[in-house]
Amino acid sequence: MNLVDLRQVSVRQIEPLLEEEARHWRDELHWDYRSALDLIKRFLEAHALCGCAAFENGTAAGYSFYVLEDQKGLIGGLYVSPKFPQAAIGHRLLDEMLYAMRAVPQLSRIEAQLMPFGGPVEGPLREHGFHLFTRQFMLFDLQKSSPPRFGASPGMRLDRWNDRFFEPCAKLIYLCYTDHVDGEINDQYRSRTGALKFLKNIILLPGCGQFVPGASFVLRQPGSDDLIAAVLTSEVSSGVGHTTQICVLPGYQGNGIGRLLMQTSAEALRAMKFRELTLTVTSENAAAVKLYEKLGFITIRTFTAGVWPR
Repeated sequence: MNLVDLRQVSVRQIEPLLEEEARHWRDELHWDYRSALDLIKRFLEAHALCGCAAFENGTAAGYSFYVLEDQKGLIGGLYVSPKFPQAAIGHRLLDEMLYAMRAVPQLSRIEAQLMPFGGPVEGPLREHGFHLFTRQFMLFDLQKSSPPRFGASPGMRLDRWNDRFFEPCAKLIYLCYTDHVDGEINDQYRSRTGALKFLKNIILLPGCGQFVPGASFVLRQPGSDDLIAAVLTSEVSSGVGHTTQICVLPGYQGNGIGRLLMQTSAEALRAMKFRELTLTVTSENAAAVKLYEKLGFITIRTFTAGVWPR
């Protein structure tokens, strides 16, 4: 097996591998991954994607890539074809990538959220000193009946998403995740500037699908743009929505607001003829997992998130 720097690899060399990966996303996660792969291809064509590819007798067996953002590194993806020994190749790809990342001057943090298409990653990440979290990929069949929806509490206003809510929603996310496990996994949640960047990524860029403003809602007090809660939704494949963000101010949690927002979003998607809704949740966030299960979501895959250093 040969490992080759991705900046020396052409799209043609690994295109069959990318198409195979897209099939896994579609068949197992109900997600059209082609827009993300188109972005990967553009970076490959520009010889600007950091990472490496594994070749067996001239055939691409796997690849991994990362991006650098200020003093942070993000492992963007790891995929190994099941036609090859996934565990061994995935381990080598991770090792090579992490050695390269940790050699970058002033790099102080690495984040990873790896879907289970590259073989087991817990061992290699733990060897490199990562703190690991289990996350669940959950699915809800919108064609099934839902429990009755309750209205917003008196005095609160439920609005569909509007771009004027960017700054208030960034503030809401920051307040919600200051002492939350998801703030440990994604440090963008820990500042208003980072939360705004996160929002722009999920709303304006294609990595999390096409944003659906008609199924995205905020809850606020009338006369104020300060938000109490928000749910944001994207379309990740034809007829399949994905909840990219759901959060409720800590002082308002436990009053059914999260349930209200999820059901309101689901109803809006049904009206637009969507068939399914997916989301991801950290297993340690037991209250959220319990809520989604009560709403009818089922876990179809688990995957690993990791942060270095511990």
